[in-house]
Amino acid sequence: MHRYFKIYKPYGYLSQFITNEKPRKKKKLLGELGNFPEETMAVGRLDQDSEGLLFLTTDGKESARITGGGVEKEYYVQVDGDISEEAVELLKQGVEISINGAKYLTLPCKAYKLENRPVFPERAKKIRDERHGPTSWVSITLTEGKFRQVKKMTAVVGFPTLRLVRVRIGNEKLNQMDSGEVIDLKKFDS
Repeated sequence: MHRYFKIYKPYGYLSQFITNEKPRKKKKLLGELGNFPEETMAVGRLDQDSEGLLFLTTDGKESARITGGGVEKEYYVQVDGDISEEAVELLKQGVEISINGAKYLTLPCKAYKLENRPVFPERAKKIRDERHGPTSWVSITLTEGKFRQVKKMTAVVGFPTLRLVRVRIGNEKLNQMDSGEVIDLKKFDS
């Protein structure tokens, strides 16, 4: 019988269970967050310095379905500066980013500026404070997931990412989970 988990991936963790690297420093891995079955895998990835909703499962078919495209993933992104409506419109239309040295035009997506600052658990590493200029938050919803795509998209439109938190995959939401929290599910609502 397959197992399904949703977790709040904390800042500083790799989206994997084992590493073949010979790190100079010990890397934090997802397996440290709970007692998972041996065959558990992350469904997609979040960068080491990104955080938020991540699925774990022992079901390879379900993992492929979610990562294969078509399932929405929503991110709340804190950006450097007060993001303009023009920049949000560019994000919606799709922007040209670089993937492995090649130009790539992102698919049209949903994007809007958040009027209120979202509330998340404190991050292990502080974000620069307001004395260094304003920041703002934007919601970006994608059905694709290229390497560091959201960060590349906000940088291209002139508002580099300071903090990235995935808040939704399909219909499954982060809600009020705490950083590092793991919830056992019967199935993903995606």
